[in-house]
Amino acid sequence: MMLLPADFHFLRPEWFYALIPLLLAVWFVKRWRAKATGWQGVIASHLYQHLITGKQQSVTSLFVPFLALTWLLSVIALAGPTWERIPQPVYQVKTGHVLVLDMSLSMRATDIAPDRLSRAKYKAIDLVNLIDEGDMGLVAYAGDAFVISPLTEDANTLNALLPGLSPEIMPVAGSDPVQGLRLAETLLTNAGFQNGMLYWITDGVEISQMKELSDFLSETPFKVNILGVGTEEGAPIKQLNGELLKRNNGSIVVPKLNAGALKQLSRQGGGTFAELTANDADIRQLSATGRFENRETEDNDNNNQGDEWREAGPYLLLLLLPIAAFAFKRGLIFALLVSVTLTLPTPPASAQQQEKPSAAESEETPQSDMPGLPWWKKPFLNADQQGLEAYNASQYDAASSNFEDPAWKGAAQYREGDYAAAAETYGQLDTADGYYNQGNALARAGQLDAAIAAYDKALEKRPTFPDAKDNKALIEKLKEQQDQQQQNQQNQQDQNQQDQSQQDQQQSEQQDGDSGQDQQNAEQQNGQNQQDPQQNSQQDQQNADQQSEQEQQEGEQQEDQNAQSEEQQQQGEQEEQQAQAQQGHQEQSERDKETQQRLNNLLRRVPDDPAFLLKRKMQLEAQKRQYRRPPDSNRSDW
Repeated sequence: MMLLPADFHFLRPEWFYALIPLLLAVWFVKRWRAKATGWQGVIASHLYQHLITGKQQSVTSLFVPFLALTWLLSVIALAGPTWERIPQPVYQVKTGHVLVLDMSLSMRATDIAPDRLSRAKYKAIDLVNLIDEGDMGLVAYAGDAFVISPLTEDANTLNALLPGLSPEIMPVAGSDPVQGLRLAETLLTNAGFQNGMLYWITDGVEISQMKELSDFLSETPFKVNILGVGTEEGAPIKQLNGELLKRNNGSIVVPKLNAGALKQLSRQGGGTFAELTANDADIRQLSATGRFENRETEDNDNNNQGDEWREAGPYLLLLLLPIAAFAFKRGLIFALLVSVTLTLPTPPASAQQQEKPSAAESEETPQSDMPGLPWWKKPFLNADQQGLEAYNASQYDAASSNFEDPAWKGAAQYREGDYAAAAETYGQLDTADGYYNQGNALARAGQLDAAIAAYDKALEKRPTFPDAKDNKALIEKLKEQQDQQQQNQQNQQDQNQQDQSQQDQQQSEQQDGDSGQDQQNAEQQNGQNQQDPQQNSQQDQQNADQQSEQEQQEGEQQEDQNAQSEEQQQQGEQEEQQAQAQQGHQEQSERDKETQQRLNNLLRRVPDDPAFLLKRKMQLEAQKRQYRRPPDSNRSDW
C-alpha cells in the first residue's frame, strides 16, 4: 500500500466534480456499443455477455480509454495536488506616501491671501494629519530637490518642519518639478514599495517641462495627485523686502496657474487633480484616492512560512505527451488549432492619447523578421492581426507597415515618434476620435495652430468631448505663452541695442571733455611761467620768517609734553596700587563671570530658527551635486 505524505492535499478539490460528466460519457458509450451489435433481441441477456465478449474486445477502439485517461489526469492536475510548502515572507498591510512641495519664488504671489506659500503649507499640514496610515515623507524643490524628511510614521515630524520652509532657504533658485518627483520616487523605491502615492502641491509648470514630466508620469509605478495653488489671473511676486520681482527688462513677473496642464499631468499619473479651496474639500479629494490603494507589505514573521504550496499538478501533464502525440498523428489537434486561429476576432482601435516610447522601444524592426511571432502562426493571421502582434511587442515600425486600419496604423506611427505621419493617417478618419488623435500628433510635432483646428473638428463631431476641450485649452495657453516669450526676447534685444547706443554716446562726450581739460591746464602752466621775478624773491623772504616762528612753537610744545608725562606716571602708580588692593576681592567674581560667558557663547552657537538648519543642510547637499550636473541656463529664477 502506497503511503502518501502527511500534508498531501488538493488545492482545488472542486475540480473533481468534472469527473461526473466522464462517468456519464463512459456509461453512455458502453451502453450504446452493447446495443450496436444487434444480438440483444436474439440472445438472452444472461448469455449475451459471455457470447459477445471476444468479438466486442476485437472491435473496441482505443478512443474511449485514451479520452478517459486524459480527462482523469487533467482533472487531477487542475485540482492541484501538493504536499510541500514554499518558503516565503508573511506580511502585514502598509502604505507609502510622499509629499512634494513647490518652493519656487512664484509661491510668493499674492493672488491668494496672504500668499500662495502660506496657503500651501496650511494645506500640506492638513493633508499630513488626514492621512493616518502608512509612512509619509517630505520633499521640497526649487531649482533642485531635497529630502526634508524621510519616510516616517510620525506626522508630528512633518508638521514641525513644514512651517520653516520658504523659497529663500532653497540654495538653487528656479523651479524643477521633475527633480522633486524623481526624488520622491526614489524614497518609495528604496523603502521597498512597489506602489505608493505622491502628493504634489504646486502653482504650475513651464512649457519646456511638459515633455519631461509626461515621460516621467508614464513610467513611474506610483500614482501622482496634484493640488493646484493660485488663480488663472495671477498676481505679482512680493519679495521679503517688499519689492516686486522683475525680469531683466524691467517688467513685473506675474505667474499664472495653468490648471489644464496640471489636470492633464494628473491623468497621466493615474491620480486626481484638485484646485485649492477655502474648506478641506480639496484635501479630502486627494486623500480619498490614496486610501486603501497601493499598499505594500513588510516582514512580520520570523519563520518566513506562508500559505503558498508547491503544486505538483503541472508535472502530471507530462503523462499526457504520449496521448498528445497519438492525437497529432490522427490530425485531431491540428484541426482544432486551425479552427481556433481562423476565428480570432480583430480587436478594434479606440481613441487614446499615446505617449512617445523610449529609444529602446522605438527601434526599427524589419517587417519580414516579425520578432515574437511563431512561423506557424503567421499564415493564420491577417495584416491587422500581424500588426497587432508587432505592436504588443513594441515593434512599432513593423506594426505601422502591417496595419491597414488607419486607427491602428496612426497609433503605431505615434508610438514610433513619427508624429507628422500619424497626423496624416488620423486625418483619414472622419470621426471625433480621429480628429482628437490627429490634434495630439500635431501638437507633438509642434504645429499648434493645426492642432487647435483638429480639436475644433473633434468638438464639431462630438460637442461633449472633455479630453478634446482640455487639450485645446492647453494648446491655446501654450501658444499664448510662446508668443509672450518671443515678444519678451524681442523687447530684450531692443533694450540691449538702446543701451549700447547710449554707452557709445557717453564715451564720445567723455573724450571731448578730456581734450578741453588738457587745453586749460596748458594755459595755466604758461601763465605761471610768465610771472615777475620780483614776486619770487618776496615769496622766499616770507618762507624764511615762517620757518623761524615754527621752530619756536615746537620748543614750547616739547616742554608741555614732558610735564604731562610726569603727571601720567604718577597717576599710573596710584592706579596700580588700587588694583592690587582690589584684586583679591575680584578673583572669585571674575571666575564666575568667565564660566557664565562660556555658557552664553555655547548657547549663541545654537540657532533658534529651524529653517537655518534646513538651509545649511541643503546648501551642503547642493555643493556636492553641482559637480555632477551642469547648470541649466534656460531655467527661470521663479
